[in-house]
This record gives sequence, C-alpha cells and structure tokens, in this order.
Amino acid sequence: MTANRRPRIALVIGDPSGIGSELVARLLADPETLQLADVLVIADPHELAKGMAVAGQRIELQLVDSLSSVFFGQQPLLLPHPPDRSLAYHFGVCSPEAGAYALKTLETALEAAKTAVVDAIVFAPLNKHALHLAGMPTSDEMHWLTSQLNHAGPTCEFNVLDGLWTSRVTSHIALKDVAGQITRAGVTQAIELLHHAIRRSGVANPRLAVCGLNPHNGDNGSFGREELDTIGPAVVSAVANGITVEGPFAADTLFLKVQGEQRQFDGIVTMYHDQGQIAMKLMGFWRGVTVQGGLPIPILTPAHGTAFDIAGQGKANAGAIKQAFQLACRMAQAYP
Repeated sequence: MTANRRPRIALVIGDPSGIGSELVARLLADPETLQLADVLVIADPHELAKGMAVAGQRIELQLVDSLSSVFFGQQPLLLPHPPDRSLAYHFGVCSPEAGAYALKTLETALEAAKTAVVDAIVFAPLNKHALHLAGMPTSDEMHWLTSQLNHAGPTCEFNVLDGLWTSRVTSHIALKDVAGQITRAGVTQAIELLHHAIRRSGVANPRLAVCGLNPHNGDNGSFGREELDTIGPAVVSAVANGITVEGPFAADTLFLKVQGEQRQFDGIVTMYHDQGQIAMKLMGFWRGVTVQGGLPIPILTPAHGTAFDIAGQGKANAGAIKQAFQLACRMAQAYP
C-alpha cells in the first residue's frame, strides 16, 4: 500500500453459526477501529444485523453492490454476500451451508485483496468441520488460502499474543507423525518465516528462540537426538545467515522467559501445534491472534474458535479480533 493513506481492511464474519457476527459488531462499534483504517465488511446483511442485535450495537454501514464500486469515505462499507439471501444459519449448529458461506465470503475478500481494493483481511473464527462438510479439500484454511492465491512459497501459521509471536515446524498433523516431520530444512524455514514476519510487524531485529522436541530438550540424546542432529544445526545455520536466534531450549521452561517486562525473546519456533498453543492460550486466550504467515497478503483471525456454546448469547469477548485488526493495520503498511 502507499504510505499516504490509511490501511484498507476487509472484514469477514467467518462461520455465521458462531460468534463471528457478534465479534464484528463489537469491533465496528469501537471508535478506534475506524480511526485506524477504512473497512469493507463482506457479509450477509441479515447475519450482520443478527450479530449487532446480539452485541447490543447499531452501526451504520454504506452499501456497495460490487468490488468495482467500492469507494471509501466516512462510514464502513458493506458488500452484501450473498447478494440474494436464500439460507438461514442457526447459532451453535455446525452445517455444510455455514461452511460454504464462510468459504464464499473469504473468496470475495481474497478477490478484494488481489485487485488492491483492500490491503489486508481479518476474518472471524471458522469451524474446520463445517468447512470440510462444505467440501474444502485441504486440511485447514491455511492450505486452502495458499491454494486460492496460487502461492508456491513456504507458509506457516503464526500465533501472536501481546507482541510475542510463535511459529510451528509442523501443524495440523497427528502427534504420532510429528518426529518424522522434523527436518533441518523445516526448522530453518520456520525460523526464517518468523523472523521476516516479525520484522513486517515493526520489530527491526527480532530475537528468536527455538523449542526442542523431546522432554528435557532430549537430555543430550538420552530421550531422542532431534535436538542434536536436526534442530540445533538449523539454529546454527540461521545464525550464520544473520538471524538473531537461540536454542533449542526445553519447551516446558522456555515460555517462562517471555513473560512480563523482562521478555527475552520476540518469537518462539515450536515443533508441533500444542507445544506453543497451550502456553499462548494460558497466557491470554481472549487476546491471541493467528496470522496466516508467508502469504503475499496479510490475513489474520482470532486464535480462538467459533464458540458454538455461547453463540447468540451476547457473551463473546472481542479482545482477540480487535488485536487482529490492529496488527493487520500495521502489517498492511509494511507490505508492498
């Protein structure tokens, strides 16, 4: 984006059966939101109105009938999707229809980004089972987005909490398969992706740490050799390439080094999904953000799920989607 204008953010409600419409309503009702960026909401107006009613908010949006007619002004814009409403979605019910709706609205948001109508995308939580019921052929939305963008480069799902970032060498695979997927190239790639992503968020020289895989960091090979044969050499290689990174460290104590004012690292590379997710969610469940890293467009979402159990009850905490929106604004300014 050019430096002389505000970021332009596409905002999508995610799965309409979850808390997404309520979260978007609460985000739009926050005066800071429209001070930070111009906003294009892509949503079924009826579903967005349901979210406003649940949140107890009323926000005026200007209707646009197509991406080609988008012109940002004083109000947030609403692109009705689908244009002709024919389906009803019920709070708390997982369905293929809701999954299809989520994918279609994301497709429109991607088109808005690819045509430079917006600079970044923020989507409210999705439900992976609903997406699969709707026919999504990939394991998760990260791979689906990669396919939709015809992106051939490396990608990684980042989680961000209060300025602390984590990346993963493996992600949505069975735990029994993790060790076989830990390679020197994979660890090196995760380090490099995290380094460049944090730089794009505004940190000039990120300080990174890398987790070991085994209990007690393998205890010098007593409980596995991945730290000695794979992870450690990848760290050495990254240091030689100018990245500030240390490790591997025992995973059960590493996150103690990043809490409070004496934070020693800006980012942590973990070996598998829950190794970092459990720690991050314990430190701040309602503030965590997921970044779809490595893509040519900043795409972010709250790190929590659709919360079907409280959908429609007015209990949703908008802290994470606000954090995602603020980070999307910063990242949009760093992308070409």
